[in-house]
Amino acid sequence: MQLAINGGKPVRIKKFKSYNTIGNEEKTAVNRVLDEGVLSGFMGSWDEKQFFGGKEVRQFENNWSKFIDVKHTITVNSASSGLHIALKACDIKAGDEVIVSPFSMSVSASAPLLWGAKPVFADIDENHYNISPESIKEKITKKTKAIIVVHIFGCPADMDEIMKIAKDYKLCVIEDASQAPGALYKGKNVGSIGDIGIFSLNVHKHIQTGEGGICTTNSDEMALKMQLLRNHAEVVVKDIEREDLSDLIGFNFRLTEIQAAIATEQLKKLQKEIEIRQNYAKQYDDAFTAYPFLESTQLQDRTHSYYIQGFRYYPERTGVPRKVFLDAVRAELTTVEKFEDDGVPIYDGYMRPLYKLPIFDSNECLPIVEEMYNNILFFHDFTKSSLNQNDVNDVISAYKKVCDNIKEL
Repeated sequence: MQLAINGGKPVRIKKFKSYNTIGNEEKTAVNRVLDEGVLSGFMGSWDEKQFFGGKEVRQFENNWSKFIDVKHTITVNSASSGLHIALKACDIKAGDEVIVSPFSMSVSASAPLLWGAKPVFADIDENHYNISPESIKEKITKKTKAIIVVHIFGCPADMDEIMKIAKDYKLCVIEDASQAPGALYKGKNVGSIGDIGIFSLNVHKHIQTGEGGICTTNSDEMALKMQLLRNHAEVVVKDIEREDLSDLIGFNFRLTEIQAAIATEQLKKLQKEIEIRQNYAKQYDDAFTAYPFLESTQLQDRTHSYYIQGFRYYPERTGVPRKVFLDAVRAELTTVEKFEDDGVPIYDGYMRPLYKLPIFDSNECLPIVEEMYNNILFFHDFTKSSLNQNDVNDVISAYKKVCDNIKEL
């Protein structure tokens, strides 16, 4: 069977449906808030109720705490904002060092800079692409104060080992679970294991409010600090009689009532969305077992929520470079409605290692992340609930067609 990239007939020409979890429930919730006329319940001065947000914000925070099983949830206007205030809640200051992953969205590494701290890059694990506990140990100095753990793609990091390191060296652990809501590590929700968890409600995530973020913690003190930092801390510390927090400078990182109302409805859909993604991902994993040059993430003590699904391709086992292989698979498929300019959603490498960004001016070169980015890792966005079983079958058929006829390449 001739491959499409060589002039053959592609597996699929029909576009895939775009992902959208917004429905009538969210529209009804938004209209309810609009009818009430209170679009934000926050006050930037001390009030025992309004300082902490309106009823929609507080309801969603309560719901999220129950879902993740934490004591406190603090909503913010983005996960990026959440990382910034989480670091300050961990008392990060100028001269401190924060160990970070180079394999994530940029704010995971740039957030320490806001407080004058230095991000220190540790290498990643070659199986699930999260920060490596062994590399963390190598990067610890007397200046190290915290670790930002990114649960990349929706797969939990090795939290037992990381938490042991943190305990031994008295370090704060911030879990960036923006891509991993509902993912479990040994039965525990990510975002509930470290000192602080961060989640995203950005438009590209499992559930969304356009923009938005969530901080979680079981610490009363950290929760209070983040609530203050979210909402003009400097104005209210005297009113709450906390002179020890008088050095806090707050922000306007508040979530609106409309966003919170949408989030409440979106949360109701999250578990089903995760289950669909896990089902589709398993089908891809099962299909790939027939090919020794393809490997997927091995899960033994954790569950994956599949923001995207990553795989490893070994070009030395085929003699075909990764890009050539993926170009052939993409040629068998088509684009997603409304996102045609993005091409077929199969990508190589993920994020360029963050230490290569000019802002870090780093000469770092970590071997595993470099190898994954340059030669081995690829991922696709074919696990979402916008797909049906026929769509998944087509994607599997495209991969199999190329794998079975790889000698054509």
